[in-house]
Amino acid sequence: MKKAIRFLIVTAFLLAAPVIMMAQTPPHPNGGNAPGSGNTPVGGGSPIDGGLSIMLILGAAYGAKKVYKLKK
Repeated sequence: MKKAIRFLIVTAFLLAAPVIMMAQTPPHPNGGNAPGSGNTPVGGGSPIDGGLSIMLILGAAYGAKKVYKLKK
């Protein structure tokens, strides 16, 4: 019986969680200014390419090191 009650409580929580945990709406892309005055995207338009390229290169080097040690 305890197992069934625990199951019902967990199920009720999982069904109610999306209603309780509502996210906020994102901010206006231009900070509330007029649309013609530099419409920047949400997040400030910062590039992610530099860090992403570095992480890809480091990951490939780490994988190559693991393969080299495995064959050795």
